[in-house]
Amino acid sequence: MIDYRLNGKVAIVTGGVSGIGLAVTELLACSGAHISVWDLQQDKLDKVVTSLRSRGVKAMGVALDVTDYTAVDAAVKRTVDELGSLDIAVNNAGLGGQHAPSGDYPVDEWRRVIDVNLTSVFLCQRAEIQAMRVIGNGGSIINMASILGQVGFPNTPAYVAAKHGVLGLTKTAAWEYAKEGIRINAVGPAFINTPLLEGLDAATRGMLESKHAFGRLGTPEEVASIVVWLASEAASFATGTYYPIDGGYLAQ
Repeated sequence: MIDYRLNGKVAIVTGGVSGIGLAVTELLACSGAHISVWDLQQDKLDKVVTSLRSRGVKAMGVALDVTDYTAVDAAVKRTVDELGSLDIAVNNAGLGGQHAPSGDYPVDEWRRVIDVNLTSVFLCQRAEIQAMRVIGNGGSIINMASILGQVGFPNTPAYVAAKHGVLGLTKTAAWEYAKEGIRINAVGPAFINTPLLEGLDAATRGMLESKHAFGRLGTPEEVASIVVWLASEAASFATGTYYPIDGGYLAQ
């Protein structure tokens, strides 16, 4: 019988205190996992961890910058030391960045977006793989890409390039570590109703909604569902694959 439960598994979720990351954190916990939540915002980390612990979940919070490889390495070690293992990692932390055409895109902003949305995924994935190999029980790594890892979108060159890069990292590492039982996949959300889209005017929001066959934005919980499936043994033959969760966006 296929097991969708994650009882006793230990998971890292980066950017785990809001939006998609929070939904992933909550659903992993509901599925029986212990959670190491990473984020920059200590106050929100404290609230999420307190909430998880109040429900009997073994949880810890780590405040760090995921673009700092020494901090990432230390956070993975601390997770294994305190929670006893590392079985699942969801590399979700990211940002949208400025909107500007490619010919005018600010160089400093390019570097910032690439650092947060691509380099941090490499750094986290690198440290997670090392830990999983030492533990020797395999594992599942899920990298948060985007539909914009598959197609272009005007005025977002850094974001689009970073998310395309996430797919390359995912596919390469999946082949490298499959024989050690480490599965590595990417999820590609379309436009999701998260804090990143707060402040949009009605016309822009309506335009984004119209890009989806359902005529609406997705929800963080809908993205979390496919992430948790990939984390479970139900997805035991899935690796190196990109899973859009896009309301039909890419079918156009």
